[in-house]
Amino acid sequence: MERLQQHWYRLSPLHLLLHPLSLVFRLLAALRRALFRTGLLSSVKLPVPVIVVGNITVGGTGKTPLTLWLAQQLIETGWHPAIISRGYHSDGDAAAHEVHQKDDADAVGDEPLLMARRALCPVWIGRDRPAVALALLQVHPECDIIVSDDGLQHYRMQRDVEIAVVDGVRRFGNGLLLPAGPLREPLSRLREVDAVVINGGPPDTAEGILMSLHGSQFHNLLDPSQVRSAADFDGLKVHAIAGIGHPQRFFRHLQQLGLQPVTHAFPDHHRYTGDEINPKDADAVLMTEKDAVKCATFATAKHWVLQVDAQVAPPLFNLITEKLSHGR
Repeated sequence: MERLQQHWYRLSPLHLLLHPLSLVFRLLAALRRALFRTGLLSSVKLPVPVIVVGNITVGGTGKTPLTLWLAQQLIETGWHPAIISRGYHSDGDAAAHEVHQKDDADAVGDEPLLMARRALCPVWIGRDRPAVALALLQVHPECDIIVSDDGLQHYRMQRDVEIAVVDGVRRFGNGLLLPAGPLREPLSRLREVDAVVINGGPPDTAEGILMSLHGSQFHNLLDPSQVRSAADFDGLKVHAIAGIGHPQRFFRHLQQLGLQPVTHAFPDHHRYTGDEINPKDADAVLMTEKDAVKCATFATAKHWVLQVDAQVAPPLFNLITEKLSHGR
């Protein structure tokens, strides 16, 4: 799979073989969406508004930080949100259930556990998103809005607001659909969503609403009360690990903080071993929150976590508020 992904961000002779499959994928995706639009495939309307934060490409674009930002904004304006997610790569992602702060990442998925540990609102997972949302509302009747982390293509769940997140650096790769490229749906799909959010990259507002990730403090993985800045690692042999959709984004962030670590990139949702996060010559090992929720078992005092938060231009929440105010 990793080798195939390397071809998604360039054009090579392999695409001559894969392009016909991409055409078939495009046809099937369009047919499936048409079946939901015409009602031949049924969809579920939930009793509360639904905001979907998704993308049209495979891989990380920054959906989870945006979901957390959105949950915080909703709370500050009087809503009682809940977050649902599939729980990608979790061991028990079939049945709907709540994610708790002490859960194991292998059981519930790294991103849902990260969101649950932020303790903003209830976080539930399961493959069938409408069923997850309905089960959640039974347990948490106080929740009056659902935010779906991913699920733009999960048309069985009706939604009130659609937000597509785009990686401002990698963008759409070679512009081809799966398996020849990273696209889950054609670029024309972006014209149908309520908002396109550009995460990083050139500050061009023509294509969407700008978002950036900010964070400069490192918390010790075993003792979060210990906090360091980038300057505290001066003179140390520093390594950095990242098993996210786009590891280079994390490594660039560290460089912008003035660090020059030895970098170790792993596949998205990677399940680590002790050797992988404990380089023998490291005085300090830096990682993302998403990696940290999977590494506590193997961690030592030299492991440090960078928490990042999304900063989003005001038009996004203004747009959401306006759309929600028009009712359902």
